[in-house]
This record gives sequence, structure tokens and C-alpha cells, in this order.
Amino acid sequence: MDATEFRKEGKVLIDYITNYLENIRDRRVFPDKKPGFIGEQIPDSAPVEGEKWSEIFKDVERIIMPGVTHWQSPHMHAYFPALNSYPSMLGEMITNAINCLGFTWASSPACTELEMMVMNWLAKMIGLPDDYLHKKGGKGGGVIQTTASESTLISLLAGRYVVLKRYMDLYPDVSKHEIHGKLVAYCSDQAHSSIEKAALIGLVTLRYIDADDDYAMRGTALENAIKEDKDKGLIPFWVCATLGTTGSCAFDNLEEIAIICEKELLWCHVDAAYAGSAFICPEHRIWLKGIEKADSIAFNPSKWLMVHFDCTAMWVKNSGALHGAFNVNPLYLTHEYSGFAIDFMHWQIPLSKRFRALKLWFVIRNYGISGLQQHIRKGIRLAEKFESLIAGDSRFEIPCQRYLGLVVFRLIGDNVITETLWKRLNARGKIHCVPASLKGKYVIRFTVTSPRSTVDDIIVAWKEIVSVADDLLKERATISSRTRVPLADTREKNENFGTSLLLSNIPTSPKIVNGSFAAIYDQGDVLDEFMKTVKLRKDAKDSPAMRRRIKGILMSGKQFSLDSRLDLFHGIETTKQSETKLPLLEDTNEGEDTSCTESDFECLQSPCSEPDMLYHDSITRPISVDQRTINFIEMKQVCAKCGHLVNQCEATRDK
Repeated sequence: MDATEFRKEGKVLIDYITNYLENIRDRRVFPDKKPGFIGEQIPDSAPVEGEKWSEIFKDVERIIMPGVTHWQSPHMHAYFPALNSYPSMLGEMITNAINCLGFTWASSPACTELEMMVMNWLAKMIGLPDDYLHKKGGKGGGVIQTTASESTLISLLAGRYVVLKRYMDLYPDVSKHEIHGKLVAYCSDQAHSSIEKAALIGLVTLRYIDADDDYAMRGTALENAIKEDKDKGLIPFWVCATLGTTGSCAFDNLEEIAIICEKELLWCHVDAAYAGSAFICPEHRIWLKGIEKADSIAFNPSKWLMVHFDCTAMWVKNSGALHGAFNVNPLYLTHEYSGFAIDFMHWQIPLSKRFRALKLWFVIRNYGISGLQQHIRKGIRLAEKFESLIAGDSRFEIPCQRYLGLVVFRLIGDNVITETLWKRLNARGKIHCVPASLKGKYVIRFTVTSPRSTVDDIIVAWKEIVSVADDLLKERATISSRTRVPLADTREKNENFGTSLLLSNIPTSPKIVNGSFAAIYDQGDVLDEFMKTVKLRKDAKDSPAMRRRIKGILMSGKQFSLDSRLDLFHGIETTKQSETKLPLLEDTNEGEDTSCTESDFECLQSPCSEPDMLYHDSITRPISVDQRTINFIEMKQVCAKCGHLVNQCEATRDK
């Protein structure tokens, strides 16, 4: 592709992107695909010769888009927002064209200095103290990281560096490894899984603090845990306070936590990945109380501020801790301003840095603070609308307080019914949500994400939820209304039913299961419902084991369990393939005459020509209850119509 073709195709691509975003509401938000679908559509190896761009571009709609989860869709209510915007994309285009690697100031001065200025802007927008700003003579400042997860890890490693240095200065005879083995970090039991991963990478112990009834970590619980660990000879060193938990968007009490961290000399990191964007609105900064005592904070403009991924804003009060943890300074990376200008390679895990500040700068300038505040408040209003719709339906409950743009709800009842609702909603693909567990309760998370969302979109989503819930609850009512027959009465109602012996995890603990609900049932209803959820295997392979199972089923004369019916189905498919003729059991309706007539026994007037119908062998098998054996002297003939035994088998028990 040369410049002329790039200019031409670039304009086409801009039109495609614009049409995609403006009409994204019409696309199925969640793809109906299974793992491996891409591999089935593209070659195993790269092409030897180059392909035309026109052919490549066709595959975007043909291969890629059918498997995309459309995060910008108004019907996307899963996770947290991951938004983009036109000024952000334009900024990224320029970034990609420049393609600088901003590991030091000298490697691209504009990359470093714009990042410093934009991070100061953003810090002031959310109300951070001056200690977090880049300023002459100051130790603090902001840096753009890739993700909030990486920011958590960086803060943990910085806190680890500080505590190791302190203890090694106090106890010079103690090895660093001995100190390291006693380090303990803390977070709420509602905190994000990335904190656990950070502790794994940092090789430190992580202790979870039980959240209160509002799903928040409180100072008293943290303080008690710290005291317990110190009494054991351990060294507490780092705490993560979450502002906006993943499960329910709950807020840890930062003020209480930060006071304890300051007193105990622990590094206090604040994870505000989603909620941090809302702090540009003054009315939501109440949860930031205590931030002046924390050591670091991070949130994602790539979530709610329409600066597309990746872009995580992180601030520290003491950048020296980052330098201590990450400072590697080979000669080839030094420059004439080393030590005077900021080199962001010392503030992060990777060496190189993309020019991410450009897209953030474009978005802030294009929308302005008031435009971004309007966007945040609109999302919260739409979440309030959805919350009111749920509150108006007595079949649903909201198990925790709504915060910002996330609403958590569930159907009243057991966890299974809510889980089933969630699975069916996603399977239909009209809206997309994800679940969470709040103190043992299975819930569905509904987040307002897209800037294109309207009240009408919220109502459409609610109608979809109600429709699926209606069908689900009707099914439950039908199932619960069926009469359950006591095991003792089962044989009177169905002489062909045999009690099954089912084993639990070990052979010595058998359990008798009441199978009456399967022995007497409206067969059409059960099979219809079964076929809605289970796709029977159509490629059954013929085998001696399969034939033996089918023979046993046909000879037993008993009512089949559902598993046995599956075996029979597979056997039918197999016998069709192998052209083996087997008699089939016919399902009967209640009241129908199922007795065998003389004509039904025509096959018995002379020796049967079908070898599958004659059995003379004595079969011996163990019984797990008492390890004794039963010798079955098999019958020789089966009714051609119903499959019932003509002569009942004689069973003798060896004692």
C-alpha cells in the first residue's frame, strides 16, 4: 500500500468506522459463536504473496464482526464501560503515525512533557491534593499506565521497596529474603482479582478483610487484622482501598483506612478504576475523603471518560519509591538531561511508553470539563431509571445500594433461577450482562455504558429481562405443580419401574434415590422441555459396548431413566448406520391397551432368526452394597411390539 492508496482507503475506513458506531444499536451485542470459529475460516499459515487491501477489508465483516462483542453498543451492560470517542480516535491516529517510544525524556520530549501536563489537569479535575502534582521541587506526579491492574502491581512493588529498605536499615544483620517472607498485604473481600494477582507476582501474602453489610472495608476490621499479624511476627506493609468494587460498586471507607495506614506506616493505594471518572463531578467526591493520607491512586479514563483503551491515570505522592523499585539505568539510555527531566521508564514496569497523552488531551479539550460532567451524570440518571423499573416489579430484588451507573439485581428465590435468567438473556444476544456473587447471593450486574444510551434503550433492556423472566417463572410453576409420587407407591402405578442404585463418591457409600419423578410423568412434556436445552449427539458410533447397553435396555422390561433413553436414542442412530435391526420400545399413553396379543408374539412361534434376540449366557456382576453376586439366567424372547419380557428372568443369589 502506497500513500495514494492509503489516502483513498483511509477515507473509506473513516466512513466505515463512523457507520459502525452510529448504527451499532442494530447489531447483536453478544456473538453466537463457539471457541475455534476463527480458525475454521482462515488458513493455518500466512500467505506467501501479499493480498489486495480490498480482499483483506472484506474479511472484517465476513470473519471479524460476527464474533465481536460490541462494547460501544447501548445494549452492552456487562462489566464496566470501555468507551471511545471521535477525538480519542483521531488522537490515536496521530499517535500511531508518530509511533514514538517515550521511555526517556530525550526519546520524545513532547511525549513526556504533554503527559506531565495532562496528568496535572486530570488531577485537578478530580480534586486531588497538590502533593500528587508534577511541580518544581515536588516528589509527586502522575503517569499514564496501561491498566489499573498494572497500577496496583506497581504500587505494591513500590510499597515493598519502601518497607524492605526501612527494615534493612533497622536490622542490617537480617537478610532481605527473611524480611520479604513476612510481608503481608490487605484488601477487601470485594476487591478486584487483579490485587490477588499482584500479590502473587510480588511474592507476598495477601489477607482479605471481610466487608461490612454495605460491602465496604472498614477501618476497625483492618486494624484488627493488622494487630493479629503483627502479633504473629509478620510485617504488614500495603493496603488497597477500593472505591467502586467490581461486584456492586461499593466504596471502602478510605478515611478510616488511610488513617490506619499512616499510623502503621503502610503504603495505601486507592483503586478507583471505574468510579474515579465520576470524581470530576464535585457531588461524588465525598468518597475521596482521606485521599490526602494515601500514597497512590489510579483510575481508568478508558472506562468512563471516553478515552479508549489503553489509558490508566496513576498518581503517587513519592515518586522516589517508584525509582527505587524500577530504576535500571544503562549507559545507552542516559542523555544530557538525565537527573533533571523525568524519565518515565522509572515509573513503570515496561521500558517503553506509547504517546497515550495525546488522545487524553484531545478528549479533555474537545468536551471540556462541563461536557464530561454532563456525560457522567447522564449515565447515572439512566441507571436510576433502570433501578426504578426493577423496584416496581415484586418478583425482583436489589440486594445492595445502587452506586453511580451500576445496578445489581436478581430474581427473588434461589441462586439457580437468577443464574438461569442470566444465561438465557445472554444466549438471546439482545442485551449483554455479567453475574457476580455478593455474600453468597447470585446477582446480575447491569451497567449503563454507552454514551449513545437513551431512556428508550433502558426500557428495551427491561422489557427483554421481563420477557425472559416471565417464561422462566412459568416453567418453574409448571414443574413445581407436578405431583411427586412416594417411592413406596411407585410400583403400584408403574409395574415396570425398578429402583436404581446410585453410588456417591466412594463405592462403600451407596445411596437409593427416589426416581418416582422420572418413573411417572407426562412424557411429552418432559421430552419437549429436555429437547429445548440439550442437543442429542447425532454421530453415535457403533461399538460392542453400545450394543450391549441397548440389549440390556430392551431385555429389562423396565421403565427407562432419562439416561437410558439417551443410550437408546444413540443406539437407534447406531443401528441405522450398521443396519442392525433392533426392536424399539414404543411410548404409550395412559389408558391405552398395552397388553400383548397373539399376533404380537408371531416372532415367538419359531426360533428367532435375529441373534440379538437370543440370550443364553449367564452374566455375573458385582453389587457394591455387599459385594455379593447375582447370576442372571437371561430370558430368550422379547415382545416384538412393546419390548416387555415374555418369560421373566430367574434370579438366584449366591450366598
